[in-house]
Amino acid sequence: MTFYWYPQCGTCKKAKKWLDENGVTYESVHIVEHPPSKEQLAQMIELSNEPIKKFFNTSGKKYRELGLKDKLLDATYDEKLEWLASDGMLLKRPIVTDGSHVTVGFKEEIFEETWK
Repeated sequence: MTFYWYPQCGTCKKAKKWLDENGVTYESVHIVEHPPSKEQLAQMIELSNEPIKKFFNTSGKKYRELGLKDKLLDATYDEKLEWLASDGMLLKRPIVTDGSHVTVGFKEEIFEETWK
């Protein structure tokens, strides 16, 4: 299992604590230093059954600086993937995947369903 996180992120810390307390074994990856590739993201988005927009950190400074709220409306799927893969700060976090399932963000009930 891979746990993509940003160590300074409060939500990521809560997710890490949950994983640790529930005995879930994972490899942690610093999402800013080593963001998932375009191909990895495409696979995770498909597995998650979530729209690509769910993978954007819409409350992030970088998202606002780039004006992505408006740009996403007309962007192609490929352009959106390019943005996500180009900067880990644009990704909603944490992202957890075991190759079959993917969760984005942290909601305890979803972690309970997916990772317990």
